[in-house]
Formats: sequence, structure tokens, C-alpha cells
Amino acid sequence: MPSLSDNLRRILLRHPHVPCYWIAYSGGLDSHVLLHLCAHLRDEEKHPARFRAIHIHHGLQQDADAWSEHCAEVCRGLDMPFLAVRVDAHAGPGDSPEEAARTARYRAIRAQLAEGDAVLTAQHRDDQAETLLIQLMRGAGLAGLAAMPECAPFEPGLLLRPLLGFSRAQLREYGKLHGLHWIEDPSNEDLAYDRNFLRHEIIPLLEQRWPGLKKALARSAGHCAEAQRQWVRLADDLCRSVLDQDGQCLNLAKLRDFQEADQRLVLREWMRSRGYRMPSQAVIERILREILPAREDKTPAVSWREGEVRRYRNALYLLPPLPAFDASAELDWDGIVPLALPGNNGELSAYATEKPGISADAWQRGKITLRYRQGGERCRLAGRSGNHELKKLFQEAGVLPWLRERIPLIYIDGELAAVASWWTCQPYAGKAGESHIALNWRPPPDITGIRVPGHPS
Repeated sequence: MPSLSDNLRRILLRHPHVPCYWIAYSGGLDSHVLLHLCAHLRDEEKHPARFRAIHIHHGLQQDADAWSEHCAEVCRGLDMPFLAVRVDAHAGPGDSPEEAARTARYRAIRAQLAEGDAVLTAQHRDDQAETLLIQLMRGAGLAGLAAMPECAPFEPGLLLRPLLGFSRAQLREYGKLHGLHWIEDPSNEDLAYDRNFLRHEIIPLLEQRWPGLKKALARSAGHCAEAQRQWVRLADDLCRSVLDQDGQCLNLAKLRDFQEADQRLVLREWMRSRGYRMPSQAVIERILREILPAREDKTPAVSWREGEVRRYRNALYLLPPLPAFDASAELDWDGIVPLALPGNNGELSAYATEKPGISADAWQRGKITLRYRQGGERCRLAGRSGNHELKKLFQEAGVLPWLRERIPLIYIDGELAAVASWWTCQPYAGKAGESHIALNWRPPPDITGIRVPGHPS
């Protein structure tokens, strides 16, 4: 079996073009061993890639400040660049403290990465066994049972776990051999946490009966990971076959042609490929039972904590939960400086154009106000007779229903002049030969996941 240092060298050689390796350093035994290995590899081989240590100060323990200083001192001794980042890792109502800390930690680390960088974490074989058992208790599917891969995407780079093939005992032996001094986190003894309960109570009991338990569990996780890779390739092919031309939405008619098992496969792959954490089985079943069979004139939605699936006409859309929005807001605008819209509703700007648009003269002379739909608004379009309800114009244009209340309406001297990037209303439409003004509303991209019609390319 290769040594710890040989294994680290082997894994890093698989990724020779990484600009910087960020070592996730908590100060505990595992991450201290990883830090020490990286420092010695750098010194022995003059490794071309840069190494940096990053410590996340969760603020959850009384000694957190002392731990951060300890980590800084160790890094000074190893001549290792060090960065400490403070985060708010407190769990909200109903949240798991472990999950809240993990989410805050990875979010902070991701924020430091440049394109192509890699994060090195110190999970080992014992962690792998614990993770597999936790996933079993949760009723996880194949992806969960694959536990932790050695290499995984971690935008904008990679996450590498070079110690997965080694046990906690082997890391401790290395630490003692090299005289390392690490922090013992008292929360690791708290049996209220699932992982600690497994580590201290359940796994030792199982090992009395099956001494090779951890190796066997790690092997099972490896088998699941291999099957998962095959599954992902199949799911990717199926998902691509039902994506629309923008590669964002699912074509409902094509999805309905699949067997239910394949529909579930496509839904999960669609969410995974878009960067969403997998919802529960109950959410997937609700999508199948409530959205797929709904009539075409309906716009059903299924929401969970991290996202929602909405249907409009013959397509399924995936987006995060929409932020709170105040449709009663009214803003004055000079029509010159781009206007940041409150409520996380993007930005509205105006620019001169030779194409049909708002009369530049009316734009410069009138008082410009931004409002949102209250109901009953009408617009008289150039080249069409009569006033048209915005509701019907939106339906004709296929504007996503959840966008409609957020679309800025532009009033000049109290009269509706334009509907964001879509339409200009009479009498504010510029005449041929005159200077015109066009509007560009850029909503947050995660509200739609697709380009908004009417934007200039």
C-alpha cells in the first residue's frame, strides 16, 4: 500500500494544471496531517502549484479564537500561506447544526477559489464508513450510498480527498511520528450528533463482530460510486433527449413518453446538472403526480427548501424559491443612470437606438416613474387597433407567469409608456426619423434560468 505522501503525490499528479491547492485546515488531527504532507511535498519537489491553508472560524465554540490562532501559528512554522475566514454557522429553526456548519464552511471556501483551483480536504476511510451508514439510515439512493468520491466538481474548480484510503489510526500514527500538535474539538464527543453516535457507540460494536467493517463499507461505497457513474451517464443521455433548445427546460411531451422510473431519473439528473441539491423522494413524486398530468392551461408548481419546479405550457422550469417581492413599490427615475430594482429584481437601463422605441423627446421632457402590475393595465400598440390588456399581451408573448408581476412598467407623466423590454405604448412610441430610447430589464438570472425575451443581444 502506498504511503500517505506517495498517495498525495499520485493524486496531485492527476491534476497537473491546478493553479492553487487550498488546504481546508481546521486544526484537528486529520487536517493537520494533510497540511504537513502538503508542506513537505512542496519542499521536497518544489511543487509548481501554490499551496494555501484556509481555516473557517465558525464561532460555535468558546475556544474558536484560540483555535484560529493555533492554526495561524502552525502555518507560520511551515511557511504556509494562511487565511482565516469568519462565518455565521448557527443553524436556523429546524436546521441540522452539522449541515448548517458544513454549508457555511463550503460556501466560504468556494468564495476564495479562482478558476481551476482545488480544495484539499482530509476525510479518511473512517469518515467514509460513517457517511455510508448515515446515508443508509436516511434511506439514500445510489448517489448517497456512493458516499464521498476522491475527486468531485467544486465550482469553479475541484474538491480532492487524498486521504480516503487511510484510516484514522494511520493518520494518528503519522501525527505522533512527526510530533504534530493538534486541536481536540470537544464537540466530537457529543453523542447528540449522528456522526459522533455512530463513531463512538455503533461502529465499535459492529467491529467486534466484523473486524474488517470499515474496509468493507469503503469497498461497498466504491462499488456504489462505480454504479453511480454508469447511472449518471445513462441519466445524462436521457436528460439531454428531453431538454429544450436552450438546454435549460424539460420538454413535457417528451418526458411523458418515458416510463415513470426514467422520468424520476431525468428529474434527478436535471436538478443535479443545474447545481441543485437533491430533494426528497416525496418532492419527486409530487412533480410526477401534480405537474405532469395537469391541464395545459394550468401553471402548477412544487417547491422545496432549495428550489421549485414550475410548469408553463409544454415545459418544466427549475429555479430557486422566488424572493419576496413588493408589487406596490413605485420609483422615480432620471432615465439615465441604470436603476437597481429593490426586492432582488434586477436592473433597468435605457439606451439610444435607431430601432423602434420610446420617443427620445418624450423621454427627456417627461417625469419617469416605475411601477408594477396592479391589474387592469392596458397598452395601445403601434400598428394594432384598440387598447390591449397586459394580461392578454403576456399570454400572446408566452411570458412566464411568475415573471409578469415583476416586470417593470414605465410611466411618463403618469401614463403607461412601456412594458420593460417588451412593448412601447402609444402615444409614446417614437416616429420614423426621430431619436428613440430602448429599455433593457435584466432580472436576476435564477428567476428564469433562460434569456428574457426582448433583450438586445
